[in-house]
Amino acid sequence: MNVIVVGAGHMGRGLARRLDRQGHDVTVVDRDAEELEELGEDFSGTRVLGVGFDRAVLAEAGVDRASAVIACTSSDEANIVIARVARGTYRVPRVIARLYDISKAEAYRRLGIQTISTTDWGIRHACELLTYQEMDAVYEIGSGGVQLVRTDVPTLLEGRPVREVTAIGEVEVVAVSRNNETFIPTLGTVLEHGDVIYAAVASSASAKFRSMVGTSA
Repeated sequence: MNVIVVGAGHMGRGLARRLDRQGHDVTVVDRDAEELEELGEDFSGTRVLGVGFDRAVLAEAGVDRASAVIACTSSDEANIVIARVARGTYRVPRVIARLYDISKAEAYRRLGIQTISTTDWGIRHACELLTYQEMDAVYEIGSGGVQLVRTDVPTLLEGRPVREVTAIGEVEVVAVSRNNETFIPTLGTVLEHGDVIYAAVASSASAKFRSMVGTSA
């Protein structure tokens, strides 16, 4: 995965180092050369000096071939400009903006821009969001007979209750993430656009679960 991190502050550096250790191609953009230097000698990614919302700088960072962009400068306004350019102009598949004013999060989610806040939680959660695939096995339980699986709610299930993604003894939805919050649903919880569901799935029911959520095997 090719990831661009704009902003080499505490969060940006932490995220870049973590993604780099995981083997991703990481480019970090910042206007402060000293902040880029703080990434350390162990960082094997690329450093680009410049203003993150400058299109020439983004082009130098390789935004046209990026799999994901996260804007985590100290300015909400700069982060949103960067995110909107990455999403709207360059069609980057996965775009995340760090916001201090989370009241704007829903408006940006409708534009296809995910938002995060707080440094420690943000590093962990952004890393999950950036490396997330269409359907991920998050955790294997015991000998592998059951997996905790994460997937986006497909269009066909929007407005439908959780019970439609449930098969007794085979598939159970254990959590739903919505608008940067995660909760335990009931069978009657109605799924919404943008939701991510976490389900406990028996290994023998993997094909059934994929069929339920409309993904290919």
